[in-house]
Amino acid sequence: MTTPTNENLKPLAHGAQNRCFGCGQANPAGLHLEFLLANDGRVVCLANIADTFEGPPGYLHGGIIATLLDETMSKAVRSHGLVAMTRHMEVDYQRPVKSAAPIRLEGQVTRSEGRKHWVEAKVLDESGKVLAEGNGLFVEVQARRDPLAAQFESNPRG
Repeated sequence: MTTPTNENLKPLAHGAQNRCFGCGQANPAGLHLEFLLANDGRVVCLANIADTFEGPPGYLHGGIIATLLDETMSKAVRSHGLVAMTRHMEVDYQRPVKSAAPIRLEGQVTRSEGRKHWVEAKVLDESGKVLAEGNGLFVEVQARRDPLAAQFESNPRG
């Protein structure tokens, strides 16, 4: 799959020890998706999902398609420097998604109010035809604090 030259896609950074099923390079069973940031603020992922994630022979499982959309929406929120989790998500499966074939994932935040962020994403085939679309509500969460760090902050001498 080729990327339009005017997109000027830049890698979206994530932690090296990330074990996320969608994007974590440290998860041996994961999808290992790599997201890029386009000039217009969309996140983009060029992927080829192995046939080990099939439902019907030759096509991706519907749950994997939902995961692709969820992960793309999550990264759209993350591209704004926020950590959020899915509160609600809808999926519209428009056409079957072939396994082991090039696909393109795109996502963007469409609206934000306080900790709430509305996001949309789509899965496209190599020709740009929309195969599935999703939209969701993501809610910001606080990063989990290390209890030892909190203890040190309250008593710096240990």
